[in-house]
Amino acid sequence: MSDLGPPASALDTDPDYRAAVIDLFGVLAYGELTAFERLAADAAMAPSIDDKAALAGMATAEYRHFVVLRDRLRELGVDPQEAMAPFRRALDDFHEHTAPSDWLEGLVKAYVGDGIGIDFYREISNYVDEHSRAIVVSVCDDMGQSEFIVERVRSAINEDPRAGGRLALWGRRLVGEALSQAQRVAADRDALSTLLVGGVDRPGTDLAEIGRMLARLTDNHARRMAALGLAA
Repeated sequence: MSDLGPPASALDTDPDYRAAVIDLFGVLAYGELTAFERLAADAAMAPSIDDKAALAGMATAEYRHFVVLRDRLRELGVDPQEAMAPFRRALDDFHEHTAPSDWLEGLVKAYVGDGIGIDFYREISNYVDEHSRAIVVSVCDDMGQSEFIVERVRSAINEDPRAGGRLALWGRRLVGEALSQAQRVAADRDALSTLLVGGVDRPGTDLAEIGRMLARLTDNHARRMAALGLAA
């Protein structure tokens, strides 16, 4: 695999690659838009003004990421709404199936549920051109929410150790739902799979590397759960 992926010119010369990059930006854009909506709604459950402000800041960052992706799709001559539309059902279903019942579940979802998606998109970005990769990495930046969420969840568990078991089960459910929806998207969108398979003048990957990628995703998930004080 090339460290830089295919050249940016592949967007003009390789229709399959162009379709895959548009799909990648489309699913990311809709993911950021729904994350903004979700975090803004979760702020209503925040126990303090400081917590509301922290979630509002996270929501604002998600919307900024959405704008970056929307504008890049327009630069590529694509209607952002059309690029996002194929992913609406899967992402909406994920959020419907994982609606948090309280403040702590919302925090765990933002940290664990979103985290595995971010890790996956970072992995996929290794197979796109350097400019596209820079955009993906920039919108997957943490924006500081990790420290805030870890502190709040650990503090809650220290105050009520029973919360740890409930939140651990919730974290496992989130990952299961996230993987299920990811498989659904991959099955519906052949273009995205071409990023891994490769093509003419584009490096792909093999089963061994896919196995290592899945191991990295699993390890990162376990580390996030441990950071929260939860059993993976």
